Amino acid sequence: MSKVVKAKIKLQLSSGSANPASVGSMLGPHGVNLMKFCTDFNNATKDKKGDVCPIILTVYVDKTYEIEYKTPPASALIKKYSKIEKGSSKVQKGGKNPIGFITKASVIEIAKIKMQDLNTMDFDAACKSVEGSARSMGVEVRN
Repeated sequence: MSKVVKAKIKLQLSSGSANPASVGSMLGPHGVNLMKFCTDFNNATKDKKGDVCPIILTVYVDKTYEIEYKTPPASALIKKYSKIEKGSSKVQKGGKNPIGFITKASVIEIAKIKMQDLNTMDFDAACKSVEGSARSMGVEVRN
């Protein structure tokens, strides 16, 4: 017999550094044991420390939960590979005045990471999606 789902919560947390103070307001109302959640999350993501880790937390009526881990957002990976702090607030048409650049090899690597969470099975389409995200952030893609 399956458990009754109380809530599905989508969160983006910093890998390996969840604490009850940062997640309490989101998970407390659903009756989740905050210390147990933080320990479970931190142990599962300790090898990716510093990356953003999106999760889907399924909370059941009996206050148990399941965590589904996703890949980091494309924008976070682009910032990491292009070594920039944040994307441009003013993206000019035609890619003039880029704030950084990323290589085609890095785009391919990001697409490989993101492939499992994208809604395409075509690797070229995944690469184009990453390139589009980079352009919208003001990051130029170079060969």
